[in-house]
Amino acid sequence: MSNQKLTQIQRQELKLSPQQIQLMKLLQLPTIELEQRIKEEIEANPALEDGSENEEFEDNEPIADDENDNGENDDYNDEELVFDKDEEFDITDYLQDEDIDDYSYKLQTNNRSSDDEDYETPISNEISFQDYLLQQLGYRELTEKQELLGSYIIGNLDDNGYINRKVSDIVDDLIFTQNIEATEDEVAEVLAIVQELDPPGIAARDLQECLLIQLERLQEDNPFNDYSLAITIVKNCFEEFTKKHYDKIVKKLEVSNQQLKAAIDEILKLNPKPGDTSSTGTKNSHYITPDFFVFVKDNIIELSLESRNMPELRVSREYISMLEDYSNYKDTRQRQEAVQFIKQRIDSAKLFIGAIQQRQKTLYITMKAIIDKQQEFFLTGDETKLKPMILKDIADIVGLDISTVSRVANSKYVQTPYGVFLLKFFFSEGITNTEGEEVSTREIKRILQDCVDEEDKKKPMTDEALMEILKDKGYPIARRTVAKYREQLGIPVARLRKEI
Repeated sequence: MSNQKLTQIQRQELKLSPQQIQLMKLLQLPTIELEQRIKEEIEANPALEDGSENEEFEDNEPIADDENDNGENDDYNDEELVFDKDEEFDITDYLQDEDIDDYSYKLQTNNRSSDDEDYETPISNEISFQDYLLQQLGYRELTEKQELLGSYIIGNLDDNGYINRKVSDIVDDLIFTQNIEATEDEVAEVLAIVQELDPPGIAARDLQECLLIQLERLQEDNPFNDYSLAITIVKNCFEEFTKKHYDKIVKKLEVSNQQLKAAIDEILKLNPKPGDTSSTGTKNSHYITPDFFVFVKDNIIELSLESRNMPELRVSREYISMLEDYSNYKDTRQRQEAVQFIKQRIDSAKLFIGAIQQRQKTLYITMKAIIDKQQEFFLTGDETKLKPMILKDIADIVGLDISTVSRVANSKYVQTPYGVFLLKFFFSEGITNTEGEEVSTREIKRILQDCVDEEDKKKPMTDEALMEILKDKGYPIARRTVAKYREQLGIPVARLRKEI
């Protein structure tokens, strides 16, 4: 027999409690998704209910006024989650030790005055962009097979309105995914029909084809205007046009600078993303629901959380009554299983309510710290007043982990008197200027943008020239840093900013 040895290994592991895991998931949800998540939890757990549907609760104090809350649900005891069906269990003790009203949580508060501005989220009743195209396709006299091909092409357009597939690939996709046999000629014929729909340029396979479709439509609709030079440039000199090698186009087509400028002006009026925006107004509008509201009154900044559509969560009184009823039953296996199920549902409800309460508290203190750090911006709306601020700065202030602050800042919006901003907008790195002051990189980007906006487009400034201007203004940064900021602002290189 082989000798067996027993070894003992000691190691450290970091494990999160169920409440912590649930809190992390809830923190990263924006308000609109949180509402849906709460509805799903109410449907899944019968022990959790919306108290507003049954009776009126007294208004809870606003989160901001809860000075004794240390960021945790003090009434919650992790040990209550442990239930061993083999051990003795006294239902009466379970009921007497807890006040069920402690596990109700009102997400809405009636602390708004009649003078407060009411922000309503608009609702769009418009049809989707794809439905709009399918509606146009329905007006054409097509065979059943052509309608299927047209619907498939429209369904595979990307967000910009392009069909990023070769005709041969579409043929293969149709047979494998739709069980539709079609030739390349049949697909190309229907593709041409879809390209005749509005807005012009839809269903193009690349930018060049998109611009050509629009120019040819303009020529057809406006026979008295001559778009022939613009069509020739896009068709025969597209590479030179995209690289702004205008001198090569002038030489190749033997036209004057004035003629070239007129043709390029017409091309620049075209829409390179016909699926992104359309003059029909039929594309779905995406509205932002702010998670925070900031008001400024008499130089005093007020903060509130968006919670008007939130339900009042509480543990179901019916489930508590069920536990009371079971206390009068004989101790049988059926009774133990029923009690275990009810207790698990109640504990799950309390766990969820505690996580929601902690989420609201965490969101509030984090946003409050951001406001305190960027107070000058919230009082004036001047972006140049933004101070350098990173996630660690806020994490140190509120005493939370950086990852927690990151979850709060992710996909959250704040409504201010100066517009709606993503929370990430307020975070930026900083550099030290020639006077020894620390300034935000956002301020440097603002100056950089202004320099590009005011430059002579016939002789746009290079990154080195922009670097010298910033140095003269007291911001000593390298040329590669200028290039990085320029790319972050979406500003092309000098050659591509050149105009005739």
